[in-house]
Amino acid sequence: MRTADIARRTGYSVQQIRNLERDGVLPPVGRTPTGYRIYGDPHVHAVLAYRALAAGTGPVEAKRIMRAAHAHPLSEALALLDAAHARLDTERRELALAKKAAEAITAEPIDAVRPSDAMSIAELAAALGVRPSTLRHWDAEGLVVPGRDSVRGPRRYSPDQVRDARVVHQLRMAGYRTAPLKALMPQLRRGRRWEEVLSTLAARDASIDTRSRALLEAAAALNTLLAR
Repeated sequence: MRTADIARRTGYSVQQIRNLERDGVLPPVGRTPTGYRIYGDPHVHAVLAYRALAAGTGPVEAKRIMRAAHAHPLSEALALLDAAHARLDTERRELALAKKAAEAITAEPIDAVRPSDAMSIAELAAALGVRPSTLRHWDAEGLVVPGRDSVRGPRRYSPDQVRDARVVHQLRMAGYRTAPLKALMPQLRRGRRWEEVLSTLAARDASIDTRSRALLEAAAALNTLLAR
């Protein structure tokens, strides 16, 4: 096959095929005595495997896996593929926790707060059933930052901050870790509606499914390539 033939069969442009060859995604390419490239079915399977891997892990990681697949032994390529599946599994488990937490706190009135809901750190800790040190930790992590009259003044939680603390507490009890929680809380504050949060979670769910199916497709193409 010529470069144009493999491009047509894989849906890439001629230049993209040459770029993939340059980046080590393809097996070694033969040439005619006059210098024209000669491709075969293994090159087609390599391009198809790369395309699926790129959809599942991103182009940088996909190229790493493909280069490892052309080397011997195959343990590095298999380890990289296992790691990609493991990352998706972690995302899926964390998303399940987020869904559980969202369902548990959908009744939380994040739109309406009352001035009388303002609390001191001791009052809020008692209301939540946590230690004041927990609230100080959330403050240090930027999850719920109360107001103060001075740098060393006592913490005073506004109604909005009390509401945020209740949300953080529920999410933490549902197993949500600090790092992803720090990313989620600004979305809650901007969205102001749980429907938007649930929609975001559903979009993440669909994205994980898409990438998981892409890795499944990539594994099939890789297996065909390696069998040859």
